[in-house]
Amino acid sequence: MLPRYAVGAGLVLALGVLHLQLDNELPLAAQWQLVTGGEPDGFEEVRYYYAALPRVILAVLVGAVLGTVGSLLQQVTRNPLVSPLTIGASSGAWLALVCASVWLPALAVDERALVAMVGAAISVGLVLIIAGRNGISGLPVILAGMATHLLMGAAASAIILLNQEAAQGVFIWGTGNLTQNDWNWVQWLWPRLLVLPLILMLAPRPLTLMRLGEAGARGRGFSYGPVLVVLLIGALWILATSITAVGIIGFLGLIAPNIARSMGARRAGDELCTSALLGAMLLLATDSLAQAAGDWFGELIPSGTAAALVGAPALVIFAHNKLSHGDQTALSLPHGARRTTWMTWGLAVGVLLALVLLTLTYTPEASGPAFSLPFAWPSDLVWSLRAPRLLTASAAGIGMAVAGLILQRLIRNPLASPDILGMSAGATLALVIFTLWTGTSIYQAGPGVAFLGSLVVLAVLLVIGRRSHYAPGIVILVGISLAALMEALVHFVLAQGTQSAHIILGWLSGSTYRASADRSLMLAAGVAALVLLVLVFNRWLTLISIGDPMARARGVNVARARLVLLLVVCALCALVTALMGPVAFVGLLAPHVAALLGARRVLPQLVLAAMVGMGLMTLSDWLGRTLLYPDQLPAGLMAALLGGSYFIFLLTRRRLG
Repeated sequence: MLPRYAVGAGLVLALGVLHLQLDNELPLAAQWQLVTGGEPDGFEEVRYYYAALPRVILAVLVGAVLGTVGSLLQQVTRNPLVSPLTIGASSGAWLALVCASVWLPALAVDERALVAMVGAAISVGLVLIIAGRNGISGLPVILAGMATHLLMGAAASAIILLNQEAAQGVFIWGTGNLTQNDWNWVQWLWPRLLVLPLILMLAPRPLTLMRLGEAGARGRGFSYGPVLVVLLIGALWILATSITAVGIIGFLGLIAPNIARSMGARRAGDELCTSALLGAMLLLATDSLAQAAGDWFGELIPSGTAAALVGAPALVIFAHNKLSHGDQTALSLPHGARRTTWMTWGLAVGVLLALVLLTLTYTPEASGPAFSLPFAWPSDLVWSLRAPRLLTASAAGIGMAVAGLILQRLIRNPLASPDILGMSAGATLALVIFTLWTGTSIYQAGPGVAFLGSLVVLAVLLVIGRRSHYAPGIVILVGISLAALMEALVHFVLAQGTQSAHIILGWLSGSTYRASADRSLMLAAGVAALVLLVLVFNRWLTLISIGDPMARARGVNVARARLVLLLVVCALCALVTALMGPVAFVGLLAPHVAALLGARRVLPQLVLAAMVGMGLMTLSDWLGRTLLYPDQLPAGLMAALLGGSYFIFLLTRRRLG
């Protein structure tokens, strides 16, 4: 154990020295003189003393915090996939800081650490409530963390869109940047991290007793609840102060403890200390990569982006190795009506017609007597604005609903949908990278680029999922990885302060603002053609959803049929993402609602899910246009809020029985 610590400390020192040599022309003697207290003289020495040295020290401090907090959370929950990212702490801190920056700017400046801690604590508390005591050590806490992360991200995006100028400064914080110009942040941070050595000294015994289980710990006079609360508060405090200083840096809190255990750290204290050393090493290494890449490309590459590029694949690898089949149990289809009735179909058609009429005729700006209703048939000008938005939202809802149904049937996983499995994130990531690479507007990138992104994710899912029989835990964590990677890149783009940053943010929220007649007709025609193709091949989907042996016995080439249907999913996802923007949760919610209404066979569920998806997106677009009039919110963002709330309800309903 002691040799491991000595080697770890030596590697931290070596990585720190190598980091200091990046873009540095000072001889080692001059560097040593500055480190030992010499006064800087000249530009190179000033830059070394006030920029390079504070950056390395911050990387060591923050990396140690992330490794320790990750290990602490994993030992408390006995879940190797828990980290500040997957349990929702980072998104809670992000949302809290956005809210404070907009509505309490003085508090956001003076007490940012406290604001971030409160946000992280609320988010983690919500995740633990959703998962329940029995779900903390398995997949439910990861699902709850993902749902909370997406919900809080949608809320933060809505606040930023409505308050662009007030929230602009938080983008840089959201990228996770270690760049320094003086010693102020180091001097601010280190006294607040004095809790860290206390945790390393006092936490091992309680954590060791926790491994005995609640009954065993109580038998030895250990009060399980209060100690757990104290440990979580301490962990959230040092986490909040760290991300206040440098921003959100994900994945390191997940990777470091897993590497520590693979190196033989079995005891609680040993794992904490080894994780702290590994966290410092990993952050020094990823920050060195970020700085080297920034020098190569001539752009500032945030450390959080580099950590995401390294950590996203690591999360997939650890998920594949650590999740057991007991953790990968899928949710069953929701119980509801046994079959659809004519009344159900009539009600669905009536609700859709009502939503269409409401979208076209509701006029919140209409003036007149107090008793007059705000409804009027649209003029030619209003029709030219509303009709493309209505058609775009409706086609997007149908496309994502059908894509979600195909995925749920093909891999027999009711949690599957293009956004949950990461296919929407793949399309989005491809479009954002295309925009960065070419310098063009994101609206000029066509569905072909998005299709390639979705196709890459599909290939990853097929390779990884085949071994685990497409277990929910594996495919969902692939989606989490891609979403976190995309978020880091998007924060990087927005932090550049370019003119297109707000346009990209609006597009990422699934906006219909720029819907034109041509683009809406293109989307509707593409979705209609692909849905018609699914209707033609609905027999394949029916037989494969029963089981591959049954499909083969009925003469279906299962491999070819599955590939064709998955390519249809990629095409639907690419069309919607390219022409409207990413749409979350619709592909999950619509098939579930259709099943609740009694559509259990493929064809009825396909039609009813399409109607539900169309209705949800139409309602979301109308709410986004009228709820905060004259301000507007994107339809995709409203759908994420509605669908995310349903997903949390689904998880809570499963826990309650």
